[in-house]
Amino acid sequence: MAETFKLTYGTMYNPPEELHQKYDAALAKVKASLGREHGMIINGEERFVADKFEDRTPADTDVVLGIFQKGGVQDANDAVEAAKRAFPGWSHTPWQERIALVRKAASLMDERIFEMGVIVGMEVGKNRMEALGDVAETADLFRYACDQMEANQGFVVEMGRDPLTGYLSTNTSVLRPYGVWLVISPFNFPCALTGGPTAAALVAGNTVVIKPATDTPWTSRMIAECLRDAGIPAGVFNYVTGPGSTLGQTLIDHPAVAGVTFTGSYEVGMKIYRDFARGRWVRPTILELGGKNPAIVTRHADLEAAAVGIVRSAFGLQGQKCSACSRVFVEEPVYDALVDRLVELTRKLAIGDPTERNVYLGPVVNKSSYKDFQDFCADLGRHGKFLNGGHVLTEGAYARGYFCTPTLVGDLPYDHPLWKTEMFVPITTVGKFQTLDEALVMANDVEYGLTAGVYGTEEEVSIFFDRIESGVAYSNRPQGATTGAWPGFQPFGGWKASGSSGKNSGGVYYLQNYMHEQIRTHVVKL
Repeated sequence: MAETFKLTYGTMYNPPEELHQKYDAALAKVKASLGREHGMIINGEERFVADKFEDRTPADTDVVLGIFQKGGVQDANDAVEAAKRAFPGWSHTPWQERIALVRKAASLMDERIFEMGVIVGMEVGKNRMEALGDVAETADLFRYACDQMEANQGFVVEMGRDPLTGYLSTNTSVLRPYGVWLVISPFNFPCALTGGPTAAALVAGNTVVIKPATDTPWTSRMIAECLRDAGIPAGVFNYVTGPGSTLGQTLIDHPAVAGVTFTGSYEVGMKIYRDFARGRWVRPTILELGGKNPAIVTRHADLEAAAVGIVRSAFGLQGQKCSACSRVFVEEPVYDALVDRLVELTRKLAIGDPTERNVYLGPVVNKSSYKDFQDFCADLGRHGKFLNGGHVLTEGAYARGYFCTPTLVGDLPYDHPLWKTEMFVPITTVGKFQTLDEALVMANDVEYGLTAGVYGTEEEVSIFFDRIESGVAYSNRPQGATTGAWPGFQPFGGWKASGSSGKNSGGVYYLQNYMHEQIRTHVVKL
């Protein structure tokens, strides 16, 4: 591949031809292996159980991608116990050795990026560039965690010396791992949002239990294989699959679990937060719980940049990103011009099999999301105006998948609840404002605070950055109005109901979440 090309969510719109050629070769290879059974990995060993479930692609529900294990209470307990037994050895492994193994796992992801990208696309419904980006981001999250540990020399810092006569009293701050860390990952970024927290936990010296979303077990299995093949010792990571109500709840309730990272809905995340609080002591709970992300477009904006950025952020991954642009506020004098361009661009988006080169929108992930889309559209059709979309596709090649049209809605009263509800499907509402102050008030008037974007002058951008209530804020960005964060460039995390730690993933403060501080005072008599 061209040496000058680095795949990110910002660069993926103009890849070299070689990338597509390698993807197509991997696609043929993966299709030849569909339908195989995959075990859990507990204490370094494959585990198969009596109950199974099928992983089917949402693009064609007749196609079985693989057979996975429906793990239960015993499997959850065994995974935690394996991680607990492995913790003393892993936590006392020098950090230099830990990061060498994690970097090796990242290199294996680089080597397997096309195969993994195909699997992500088929499981989730991501188009090929979004899917490859998910894998590339994961490898970079692995490396970034290692880089941060290395840059901080293992987080050992000498503090002040006590002014004691006749004694040398030194004080050293040391960050140490917690123990067994639980990672519960979502369907929409099954690679990055499994791999990112897993790598951070491992680099910090914790051992890990990975529990992926039931819709996307194969992608997380591929991450587990990279960890295994890199030489991470048995029990240091464990991969289990099964229902959240049984296996997942057992993991959350287990007293030996020292910390948890969960990415998903606000309702589920808050239940985990409350359940986890019932333990014997306070334990770290890292939550990323979605967003209702606004883009503000002023009369001074570059409307072409705004239109391209909004469409990319609204309809990438069918709107199933916690960072998706689901609200657009446009200053009234440019409203009609921007809406015309948004509609024009949206109508050009190809919908279909996400592994095909020209497709931008694949299916939504499952039957529940498909129904949500139809229910939301029924409501929006009664109270607003469809500028584009508003229906599902059911004929021909669409008949066996969950395909929804990219939907823009105007004339929706601002008191309608869907201005504030995270829909997680390809629907974006568009409204007018008179002043930037008014737009900022509406943008901030939601429970969430994940991402936000603005298009306007330097002065307007400055006001926006100062007043917007979000963990990630973009300005004048055609690559994505509210989406496209990348480790080491745009650390990703949210405020208010969007996140719990206040430290963004892929940033300079995130790794420290996975460690607690110990002060070591050592006194020597002179």
